Amino acid sequence: MPVAVANTGGVITSAGLILAGTFAVLTTTPLTLLYQFGICVAVGVLLDTFIVRGLMIPSITLLLGRWNWWPGKLAAPSPEATASTAPTAPQPDTAAR
Repeated sequence: MPVAVANTGGVITSAGLILAGTFAVLTTTPLTLLYQFGICVAVGVLLDTFIVRGLMIPSITLLLGRWNWWPGKLAAPSPEATASTAPTAPQPDTAAR
């Protein structure tokens, strides 16, 4: 988990700051509605960037463990599935001996 957060943290933070800055530009307009919209969305994006994606998602993922991936990867793969998908080396013919 720390490796994943370290590898993606910079990208998520950069994207959040750019998006918040883009909406914060709306605060320079003289229209009150756009001013309010710009502030609300910029604050919401910053909260999502730093609180939700930086703290809550990794914490919840760690707490849930393997249940985090339900329903896709919860069950262990069956032996038939792993045997049929794994490449096998040619076996010598031992029945002829």
